[in-house]
Amino acid sequence: METKDDITQLLKACRQNNPKAQRLVYQRYAKAMYNTARRIVGDADDAQDVMQEAFIKAFDKLHTYKATATFGAWLKRIVINESLTWLRKQKDFECIDDNLSHIESETEIEILDDKLKVEQLLEAIDQLKINYKLAINLYFLEGYDYEEMMQILNLSYANVRTLVSRAKQKLKYILETNYIEVIKS
Repeated sequence: METKDDITQLLKACRQNNPKAQRLVYQRYAKAMYNTARRIVGDADDAQDVMQEAFIKAFDKLHTYKATATFGAWLKRIVINESLTWLRKQKDFECIDDNLSHIESETEIEILDDKLKVEQLLEAIDQLKINYKLAINLYFLEGYDYEEMMQILNLSYANVRTLVSRAKQKLKYILETNYIEVIKS
């Protein structure tokens, strides 16, 4: 079982550019970070590239890591930021209008029928516009709250709430259209 001291020692060795320690850290976190990148960028090869770039940045900036959060959380933020940078470079990322002023009422998506499979939900998420897909991933799958999403997406609180609300609405519509009677308002 890994202890906090284990990772602290590994990170200390990584700061000294120890390739063995870097390889161990990479092996320990690569799968989770790949999954995060994959959910955001979509393509497996692109996610692999994004994840590797994020590790390079993390090792380069390791001196800035303060143990106020877990190393995994710190690394995940780098992966998310790198994924967002990749999306922006692809020009697929649709910016949210900073003048959004209203916040739509929030309706949590409730799945009533066990027949809705995880694959179907993921297919529905994949049908969303990239900014909605990103919001669903960050909010529901990654567990970020609105304030954390504000920092990640560089949006106002109102814009983040609106983005998540609209993403949920669109996802609900897709699920209702494709998988009738599995969603309840």
